[in-house]
Amino acid sequence: MKPASFLLLPLAITAVALAPACKPTPPGTDEASIPKPEAKSHEATTGLIQIQAANYPLAYFADRIGGAEVKVHFLAPADEDPAFWQPSEADIAALQKANLIVLNGATYSKWLDKVTLPESKTLDTSSGFKSAYIEVKEATTHSHGKTGEHSHAGIAFTTWIDFKQALQQADAIREELQRIRPEQIELFALNFDLLKTDLMALDSELGAIAKKIGSQPLVASHPVYQYLARRYALNLQAVHWEPETVPDDAAMADLQKLLTGHPAKWMIWEGEPAKESVEKLKAIGVQSVVFDPCGNKPESGNWLDVMKANLAEMKKVAGE
Repeated sequence: MKPASFLLLPLAITAVALAPACKPTPPGTDEASIPKPEAKSHEATTGLIQIQAANYPLAYFADRIGGAEVKVHFLAPADEDPAFWQPSEADIAALQKANLIVLNGATYSKWLDKVTLPESKTLDTSSGFKSAYIEVKEATTHSHGKTGEHSHAGIAFTTWIDFKQALQQADAIREELQRIRPEQIELFALNFDLLKTDLMALDSELGAIAKKIGSQPLVASHPVYQYLARRYALNLQAVHWEPETVPDDAAMADLQKLLTGHPAKWMIWEGEPAKESVEKLKAIGVQSVVFDPCGNKPESGNWLDVMKANLAEMKKVAGE
């Protein structure tokens, strides 16, 4: 693990306007005559539908929706960030053999520009809200884990922590599975509806928590919460800290400079912070909570369990 760069990073983002709603069918028009989008062609599948997922949230959604009809694979190692992980030749071969490759989109998988995948098998789950991607205006290069140096500049990619966007990504998976195996349309629809109930419950609960938090300033340990901040109207700025790395004096001085204009009393960490980091923050009046985006598979439980734990942490910020 290389030392993280502790340069402060305001969460400067630009959200592009949402896409317009669908136009109604003109009066007197025969709907059957309206051109339909051409469905992707898939090789005939028998047995389990083999799915490769770019990150754990998508793997979880695919497994929930596909149920007994699918076998979901997730190749990124547990100790690496799937967004910056680089697949081996064997991994690439496994990806190419899948019946469906579920991608996050929003520039998430940095390895895609080096790998050729069969277009008919790939699904960009966030393409439906591409016009709502957030552009990160500024970033600093840093490193963590085995992924080497990288930057968070460009398009923000942690799309699923806006639970409404997560629902759209799950729905894209549902639609694609129904195309691949139309005889199981009802099963996939039922499983999707159960997942939808869970996602909408998360969205509703976090929305209520965020209202109690209001406009109070918050600081994030890492610039990965852009969609969370936008969806739930959080007054959030970010630094470049790592949970396992204790901030040095320079990093603490930079944070205190930020706090003079953005007097946050809570820091949101993407993972459990080092005890010494928590104590250093307490000494300057800043408490710590964890909101884990859960891009990789957790040590215990599943994605939904982690999100529920995140909401319990955010309740502390709301004073509950």
